[in-house]
Amino acid sequence: MLLDALLVLSAAQTVTTTAVSTNTVDLKSARDIAPGSDIYAVIGVDEAATAAGAATVAFEIISSAAADLSSPTVLVSTAPIGKAELTLGRRPIAIEIPDTILAAQPIGQRYLGVRYTVATGPLTAGKFTCYFADDKPSVGKYYPSGFSVF
Repeated sequence: MLLDALLVLSAAQTVTTTAVSTNTVDLKSARDIAPGSDIYAVIGVDEAATAAGAATVAFEIISSAAADLSSPTVLVSTAPIGKAELTLGRRPIAIEIPDTILAAQPIGQRYLGVRYTVATGPLTAGKFTCYFADDKPSVGKYYPSGFSVF
């Protein structure tokens, strides 16, 4: 699969408390990211989530009028996922975003991103990568980047 750098929201982003993605998709300059079709937010675990307690992480696709994703609108989200399931190399988490949800955004919601909502935390470790794709990943595992091609 080829990734468009403009559709990568997080690249091995460290998450220990609730946080938003380091990158956003600006719908003013990157419009029609999947016109007439559903898209997927694909989340991979680059470093296993660990915590002293029974921490969970919910992954939320959000939109906002602000580039820093403040005061967001939650478009879709996962249920909280326990730290024991957020292991390195696990199957990617795919969140389907129907085109009807993107089309029904409130006026002025220019930026798309992801919010990592940590509950019963904080995490002591955990890194995640998130990007938009036009189809659901079919691979069995997610492997972090860092390999060389000869």
